[in-house]
Amino acid sequence: MSNSRLQPDTGPFRADQLRDGDRYELTNGHPIYCAPSGRDHAGSNATGAALLDSDPDVQWTGVDAGYSPDPGTLRAPDVSVATPGGDGGWIPDAPLLAVEYAARGQNEAELRTKIADLLGHGTRLLWVVRLIGPRRVEVHAPGQPMQTHGIGELLVAPGILRNPVPVAALFDRDAAQDVILRNLLQRRGYAGLDAIREEGREEGRDEGLADAILTLLAARGLTIDDATRDRLRGTRDTGQLRAWLLAAAQAETVVGLFEPA
Repeated sequence: MSNSRLQPDTGPFRADQLRDGDRYELTNGHPIYCAPSGRDHAGSNATGAALLDSDPDVQWTGVDAGYSPDPGTLRAPDVSVATPGGDGGWIPDAPLLAVEYAARGQNEAELRTKIADLLGHGTRLLWVVRLIGPRRVEVHAPGQPMQTHGIGELLVAPGILRNPVPVAALFDRDAAQDVILRNLLQRRGYAGLDAIREEGREEGRDEGLADAILTLLAARGLTIDDATRDRLRGTRDTGQLRAWLLAAAQAETVVGLFEPA
């Protein structure tokens, strides 16, 4: 938010006074400054978004998406799942599922207010992923006591996510990629990572990964030439294929898929 448009020591304000990219949220019309994310926080946001977006039942996922269920409220969860649609601008309701990554320097009072704002306006579930201290996820739901889940446990979101999310996948990129791979294969009608592993065929797994990448690129409207198809299907490096599968979700061109991140 530019200081010329909105001073943090004045108010109250309306959400329509903020522009896309302004670094403030609003609660009861009062601005709350949102600092840029550090490396760990930003990386976790990207992993969490890819993880949730891959679920077969999810139709829309956002990072720092702005929700304004009333004129004096504007909240931007780190990652959120919402119903698709709308005509741009702030989203005029609350997300179905919100994820907040609590990193070093987290203001706990502001976090509690944000949780209350989102749940009070209709968010069904809010997960707080604790990046400092023991790895754990705090689950908040309207009218329910907070629950804490640790590594080795699963998170569920009935009516929002089809598949459970291992707590570890919200912290560990490799664990997240396994879940993402399972979800994307399931979305496209393939057996899924577990079934491929049970078959015990490394070649079959690599072919499944290559086909999943090609299907995802085609679904995003990118033109796939024979050289790209041959390169993907000829690769037997499972780690590389998994990396390309994640890149395929965001690459703007097929050539961009193979460019270093």
